[in-house]
Amino acid sequence: MRALLLILALIASPVFAVQPDEVLDDPALEARAREISKGLRCPVCQNESIDESNAPISRDLRILLRERLVEGDSDEEVVDFIVARYGEFVLLKPDAGGANIILWLAAPGMLLIALGVGWGTIRRRAQARAEEPDSLSDAEKKRLQEILRS
Repeated sequence: MRALLLILALIASPVFAVQPDEVLDDPALEARAREISKGLRCPVCQNESIDESNAPISRDLRILLRERLVEGDSDEEVVDFIVARYGEFVLLKPDAGGANIILWLAAPGMLLIALGVGWGTIRRRAQARAEEPDSLSDAEKKRLQEILRS
């Protein structure tokens, strides 16, 4: 029975990342805090939101987020405050504007370039095969016979 509980605790550990002492008394504020924290990345875990992470920095960010909400900040103000302190890295879905547009367009651009290079290579090979002579000319046959006799 203990082994089963241990396995369940390990599997469900991200669910219990938010500690009871972090939970706000106001259910509406807590719901807002949970929604915001799902969109913020843990700086340590990197692919987990701060809502799922057990890292100490995530706990600090969850507490900071809730403090800002209690002070009366809007959702955007809270996110802007955290991004101003930790950079855009903490956003699980960064904005597709400004300098980030280069990153968003790089993958499709590279795909188009690769397709163009592949198409050009295939076309050049097809043209090279079409230009190859099928057989030797009479002069080439004579020269080949001379070389073979030598």
